[in-house]
Amino acid sequence: MTTTEPTFGARTALWDVLRDPSAADVLRRHAPSIVGSTLLHTFHSQPLGLVLDTEEELSTADREAVLAELAQIAPGSTDRTANQTPAPSAPSAQYEPAGTAVGSAETTHAPSVGRWERFEVVIAGPAHGNPFTDVELTARFLGPDGAAAEVLGFYDGDGRYRIRFLPPVEGTWRFETASNAASLDRLAGQFEVTASTSRGPVRVDGMHFRYADGTRYLPIGTTAYAWTHQGDDLEERTLRTLGSAPFTKIRMCVFPKSYTFNSNEPERFPFTRDSDGGFLLDRFDPAYWAHLEQRIDELDALGIEADLILFHAYDRWGFSRMDPASDDRYVRYATARLSAFRNVWWSMANEFDLLFDKTEADWERWAGIVQRWDATDHLRSIHNCRVVYDQGRPWITHVSMQRTDAYKTAEMTTEWRRWQKPVVVDECAYEGNIDQGWGNISGEEMVRRCWEGAVRGGYVGHGETYVDPDEVLWWAKGGDLHGTSPERMAFLARITEEAPGGVLEPVAGDWDAPAAGVVGEHVLYYFGFSQPTFRRFFHDPSTTWDVDVIDTWNTTVETVARGVSGRFVVDLPGRPYIAVRLRRAA
Repeated sequence: MTTTEPTFGARTALWDVLRDPSAADVLRRHAPSIVGSTLLHTFHSQPLGLVLDTEEELSTADREAVLAELAQIAPGSTDRTANQTPAPSAPSAQYEPAGTAVGSAETTHAPSVGRWERFEVVIAGPAHGNPFTDVELTARFLGPDGAAAEVLGFYDGDGRYRIRFLPPVEGTWRFETASNAASLDRLAGQFEVTASTSRGPVRVDGMHFRYADGTRYLPIGTTAYAWTHQGDDLEERTLRTLGSAPFTKIRMCVFPKSYTFNSNEPERFPFTRDSDGGFLLDRFDPAYWAHLEQRIDELDALGIEADLILFHAYDRWGFSRMDPASDDRYVRYATARLSAFRNVWWSMANEFDLLFDKTEADWERWAGIVQRWDATDHLRSIHNCRVVYDQGRPWITHVSMQRTDAYKTAEMTTEWRRWQKPVVVDECAYEGNIDQGWGNISGEEMVRRCWEGAVRGGYVGHGETYVDPDEVLWWAKGGDLHGTSPERMAFLARITEEAPGGVLEPVAGDWDAPAAGVVGEHVLYYFGFSQPTFRRFFHDPSTTWDVDVIDTWNTTVETVARGVSGRFVVDLPGRPYIAVRLRRAA
């Protein structure tokens, strides 16, 4: 007689237990200290039995109860693909008393605004009941030459409603509202859009990026997930650091973060609280959102794009496990408030596959909400941990990747370009010295990965995780930079800007050295950790070249030859991190 091995047991990896809703529920009930641990995500690869045996807060009876109940879960008993779409609850047409005059609310707005600058209508309206859920407010904007857009309005507390729009065309614009609240319905106005110095939002340009005005944009990215949840002193220190750093994009979370080195309690939350301290998921906290908006505007003043992460799993407050209706309401509210900010990007999730309760249908639905109501059409992405989302989905504008191999990271850029979208390696590992392999590479290796990805036609982002006695690590909380890679990333940006079109486009290199540029005009070879003392080059003898040796670590450029052609030899310094640039001679 044979016995069937249970689906979940002591040898099952914690990752697999958490990915099954029924099994994860067993852990939540019997071992809440594990599920609520800020170190949870460092345990994923460990066998469940080992995790249970080393959890000091669990008794022997608790451990046995977990394993006994898990053993009863039948294979395939939980359907994670079931559509959890909530039934829409339309706001009532009787929200205001009968007889309320249509369009009677008072509105204020500026008479003019610059192109690609935020226009806002403020409305003094009703405040009874719960306006966050009881009132639906939209506006239709009509501009010159048939330009049109529809946007969501939102309730901002104290009887105040706002409608925001980022006009893309100069000229006369008018708007009219629609609402289930009579006083907010059919409000109309007109304003002028004038010339502006704003470059507009970032757009995809083939495999690269430009601002809406056509100016080239290079994403020199960094990550500080929870920097806007740290209080004014540390946040302003972060802004000062950013002001002298080379970064043009920062990844940041809307929700606060609970994880290793992230145990402090934020001052503000996206939702208000009840008398018992619980979160009211149908009532947003306008003060929280106003604070976030202030920080986004301050980033804009520094020329930095805010890559906003809508969902993540590093959570002890319950935001990662909200019900579908609350999730949808949150995405709509964030879109209504923030889509008229010029420098916003949308990231549906950091490590979407760690949000075990969410399904593909959820991610597709939220992407649809953002697409429907973001009249600015900001960039959109979704970021992975172990499982890569289908980057070919039409709503995804660019590929946002975390490394999928411990060593090959930037090298994968070549493969990831198969989706025919710009590749941004938002997480190639971080320069630092913490215990985790994703956060203890050297500055030299960080810079090498940035160059490797660049000559393969992608954009590799920065992060920093140096141990700090106050647990202020840049990757989470911001503060000060201590590493050696940022200034070298600025140098890479300079070399990129000097390439044709201001981008590095891959061309055929050698088997041991990738290359980028324009064949016959400008070619950049990168040798990475190799350290040759010389190099033979073979090119069409009809083209003559000037040759630069670029030390990517010491940030120097030396022209070592002029007017060479055909087969020629270039002497090199015999150390790593060297590039050779061939420029067609004048």
